[in-house]
Amino acid sequence: MKPTLFSPLQIGALQLKNRIIMAPMTRARAEPGHVAGALMAEHYAQRASAGLLIAEATMVSADASAFVNEPGIFGPAQVEGYRRVVDAVHAAGGLIALQLWHPGRAAHSVLNGGVQPVSSTDRAIAGEIATPQGMLPYEAPRRLRLDEIPGVIADFRRGFENAKAAGFDAVEVHGAHGYLLDQFLRDSVNDRQDDYGGPLVNRARLLLEVIDEAIAVFGAARVGLRISPLVAFNDIQDSDPKTLTRYIAEQIQQRHLAFFELRHERHDLPAEIELAQIARRYYRGTLILNGGFDLASGNAALAQGGADAIAYAKPFIANPDLVTRYAQQAPLAAPDFDLLYTPGARGYNDYPALAAGRGETALPA
Repeated sequence: MKPTLFSPLQIGALQLKNRIIMAPMTRARAEPGHVAGALMAEHYAQRASAGLLIAEATMVSADASAFVNEPGIFGPAQVEGYRRVVDAVHAAGGLIALQLWHPGRAAHSVLNGGVQPVSSTDRAIAGEIATPQGMLPYEAPRRLRLDEIPGVIADFRRGFENAKAAGFDAVEVHGAHGYLLDQFLRDSVNDRQDDYGGPLVNRARLLLEVIDEAIAVFGAARVGLRISPLVAFNDIQDSDPKTLTRYIAEQIQQRHLAFFELRHERHDLPAEIELAQIARRYYRGTLILNGGFDLASGNAALAQGGADAIAYAKPFIANPDLVTRYAQQAPLAAPDFDLLYTPGARGYNDYPALAAGRGETALPA
């Protein structure tokens, strides 16, 4: 019998009740000090019917902020904050992973106490970034020296240890969207001439060293990876995304990683389809596809064997009970995108769930 979105799934050490994954989404609702608070705990607990929640990109260093009020996992206060989130999700019957992240050049000194962003390069992102002082041009980053790279890896290692202390069921390494690990991985940004630049085996070195630290802390059966070889967000691209995808798939297959999330803008375009096929061919663990799926296309991808699970982002914003709505084929609520990053519960925790069995909405408890 072909799997559907509602079929259970074993992902490494985790037994999922369905194949609907809540994708990580930055929502900027942390408390001062980048501490996850009661608002975030309520938000994730509302969505605990997903097979797996992947909590939003979370800072591994206190000077690695790219937003205002995104969460961190770099110290004891952040561990305690996230423990409340994890406990709330577990109490609601869910599983939750944490996505760990460093923005690299996709940051600004105004957000980080005057600290200049770092990257694989010294070239700035084209465009502007939102800061407490308004929209500002991206700054030129400082090129990381070879002797500084072990410190970045140590920051990730501490983040993984802290995520384990907070009780997360798994972790995801954020190697996508033009952030630091992706800035090393893709060749339009990485212009280094040392052991971390040039050929793909060098450009992928930092990403794989970080993955190895995650495995050392959590075990491979509780570690996943996200990459986005075709997504141009944060002024990045790669000259050979097919070879990149194959190499990363081969490397994480050797490491027996629990899951591989391939992030696209559109899952149904030929280039995206080809990368998914490459990932499927060279990685035999749980493949999660992410890129504009709905109920029908998600089920089709699973039935055709192109993926093992589907990650949904925007549908979860306004539909905390997305799993129920999909099961009942009920209409989806539309999110208010003007409230994506605003403080407070409005546009975050106040989207109503369906009334039991009637396909109508009821205010959340």
